[in-house]
Amino acid sequence: MRTITTTQELAAFCELAKAQPYVTLDTEFLRERTYYSKLCLIQMALPPASGPKAEGGPAVLVDPLVADLSLEPLYDLFRHTATVKVFHAARQDLEIFFHDAAVFPDPLFDTQVAAMVCGFGEQAGYETLVRKITRENLDKSSRFTDWSRRPLSDAQAAYALADVTHLRAIYEFLAAQLKKTGRESWVAEEAAVLVDPETYIVRPDEAWERVRTRSGSPRFLAVVRELAKFREIYAQTRDVPRSRVFKDDALIELASTKPLTEEDLGRSRLLLREARRGDIAQGILAAVKAGMEVKDPPKPAPEPEGKPGNAALADLLRVLLKAKADAAGVAPKLIASSSDLDAIASGGRDLPALHGWRAEVFGNDALRLAQGSIALSAGGGAVKVVPVG
Repeated sequence: MRTITTTQELAAFCELAKAQPYVTLDTEFLRERTYYSKLCLIQMALPPASGPKAEGGPAVLVDPLVADLSLEPLYDLFRHTATVKVFHAARQDLEIFFHDAAVFPDPLFDTQVAAMVCGFGEQAGYETLVRKITRENLDKSSRFTDWSRRPLSDAQAAYALADVTHLRAIYEFLAAQLKKTGRESWVAEEAAVLVDPETYIVRPDEAWERVRTRSGSPRFLAVVRELAKFREIYAQTRDVPRSRVFKDDALIELASTKPLTEEDLGRSRLLLREARRGDIAQGILAAVKAGMEVKDPPKPAPEPEGKPGNAALADLLRVLLKAKADAAGVAPKLIASSSDLDAIASGGRDLPALHGWRAEVFGNDALRLAQGSIALSAGGGAVKVVPVG
């Protein structure tokens, strides 16, 4: 079990990886006390050697907490397009590398996405894939350990390496399935989203859009916008979780009560004690004041111009989605979410479910169903599309 602790060692291993068709990768990190994930460990494994007695290729741990270790050799490997970089559920891993060096692995293969395309259902977890594809069982007892502590235990190291060693067989199996079905481009479409910087950029001015509110009052929304903006900036600049500043329920309370003084903040039921004074308190009061004085308060999002029977149409779209997903062997939620279906039923058209491979599998018929040019028929335990007219 080898742990890389120097830039020279990392560079040597990455040079080996560049000669391979793929390399599997994973990370361990902590985020409970910070805004940005703290990278604690990187795992990498090379493909098995060829031949009748071939064993798995070398697998290593990389310790990014070691002083003076540069990850530039890894990022150079990311830029090496001849080697596929294989992750499982890559989004959080890629977010770390994007914020650290503004670099993405190219090309990228995400086995979670591939598994959903290959008929492994919506819960295509790594443990499930290991069990179904490699017929092995994982020891997950080290899943919630503190990865920042050193030295790592043998159990931690074994757990971490298992996340990339089994991934080799999973990747080879799924890649073969995709080639057989001609769906490689489907996974590539999803990978394009994962390597888009916009996926990971959080703009303080837009943070309020993620806060669920019940009131549509423009002035209320203006205060929500300013409070969410302050919270995002404070959390980002000090690298603390949003919830350590104040939680969403406290934000909604503040937008409703509109406190003007620290004494007013002291009456809050939901605000953390440390947020009732000091920098956070002053930021809250300034945000409330700005929201009350803004001349262009945001307007609530307009309700989609729907047609009578939207709820019934949405239900029909759910039936169609289930039938189409089953027929294609693709996880339904990868094609369309429940909110996507509601939007289509209400006239929405600028949706991922209606473009690319999703349109071929579901979107085109979804539009025909919404337009009344097709209907659904049930018989013999199956749902069929029936032309109308």
